[in-house]
Amino acid sequence: MTTVAFYFEDELLSGFHIVGHSTANAEDELGRIVCSAVSSAAYMTANTITEIVGARAEISVNEERGEMTLILKDGFEDSFNIMSGFMLHIKQLSNQYPDYIALTTEV
Repeated sequence: MTTVAFYFEDELLSGFHIVGHSTANAEDELGRIVCSAVSSAAYMTANTITEIVGARAEISVNEERGEMTLILKDGFEDSFNIMSGFMLHIKQLSNQYPDYIALTTEV
């Protein structure tokens, strides 16, 4: 299962942490698709925030563990819509595939 935690600072999304693969086993095709969807959305979010918006963020990735963390260092307001879109996308995926994605929120 993939777990996605969203972080907030002063009521603005300030980051996320993703850990785990959505696949139950090597033959779990749907799990691989869900995992790819989460990963693709996370990379697009990180790249848009840092390369397009120009906000500073601390980003770490561990492909083996299926782990990615993004913590905004500045640009919270400029990045808010991007982060909100990512959160909405992950929530919708979680609703569609509850056996593959779990969500948490941290303040």
